[in-house]
Amino acid sequence: MQFRKLFFSLCCMVALGASLAACSEDEELFDDSGSKVTLPVHRAFILNEGTQGANNATLSFYAPDGNADFIKDIFYTQNQAKLGDTGQALIEYNNDLYAIISGSRYLVRMNTAGVEKQRYAIPESEGDPRYLAADDGYIYMTQYGGQVTKLDANTLKVVATFTEGNNLEGIAECDGKLYVANSYLKNDAGNQYQKELFVINADNMQLETTLTVDINPNQVLEEDGKIFLISWGNYADKGYSAQMIEPQNGNKQTSLGVATNMAVGDDMVYFVNSETDYSNWPETSTNNTFFSYNIKTATVNSSSFLKNAPAELATSSVYMMSVDDEKGDIYIGVTFYSNSNGTMYRFDRNGNFVEKFDCGGQNPKTMVFID
Repeated sequence: MQFRKLFFSLCCMVALGASLAACSEDEELFDDSGSKVTLPVHRAFILNEGTQGANNATLSFYAPDGNADFIKDIFYTQNQAKLGDTGQALIEYNNDLYAIISGSRYLVRMNTAGVEKQRYAIPESEGDPRYLAADDGYIYMTQYGGQVTKLDANTLKVVATFTEGNNLEGIAECDGKLYVANSYLKNDAGNQYQKELFVINADNMQLETTLTVDINPNQVLEEDGKIFLISWGNYADKGYSAQMIEPQNGNKQTSLGVATNMAVGDDMVYFVNSETDYSNWPETSTNNTFFSYNIKTATVNSSSFLKNAPAELATSSVYMMSVDDEKGDIYIGVTFYSNSNGTMYRFDRNGNFVEKFDCGGQNPKTMVFID
């Protein structure tokens, strides 16, 4: 009997120790120091671009599990300061948030609660900041004027730069290489659209090769060791297009269809072709076509991945899409430009409509998840 009691006690102590260790490990992943609000573990942040020149970019907080209230501008709540002009890019890396505020010309590092830790001011001599990628302790930032800046993720100190090309847009990292869209050159003759995707060695920041892709490359994402690219065309005889590039197969390129935006996650690529007519601006009209690509089966599904979607989504201008890696839920943000805040539509991984809600700001640019 005494042996049984002793054995039971030892088992309880081991179980309790394992539980405490697990909790401790989870807590170490999060840095909510300085937070004025208590946030759940599973959380999401929406960067709202705002209207250029209006100084109204915002960072909104959303609880995917419904266990906390929506916070319209958590950056202001935490820091008692506005983000500034034009929220351009937002990523999560090593449980920190990194955001580009392009109109205000800075890169900011925040903790998991949106409390500012550091910022890097873009020198006036350099081009506007555009998009971000991260790997191996570094942040990579594309800029207009043909520059990729490599910064230490913990200090935001510049450690190296790549200079080539013209106005650089999207960037993605894959197996130690940076895939960077060289989009267009602006001169007295107007915009000269390019067909180049740079492949840069992330370690030494040297160009390894230049891929010829569809004209005006812009959005670049990585999923399952493959690069996905959306090019914007020349606004004349060449339209939007989506391509897949396979680094492990000699950078083989495959056309996937016509798309204006995409999101990756859960071995899937979700596309939308959001055709918007601006000819009667500020009045616009939009028609959306949704389709997907299954990376594992290498199959394009031309049917919409959405089910029982609200009718208005079919004719709303899609500004962003994102996937929650934990649940596979799909989020689609639409814009009403400077007229009102954007709306976010949420669907589960099977495409079933879950809910819609106010984004908390104008022109939802991107959404990231932490769990």
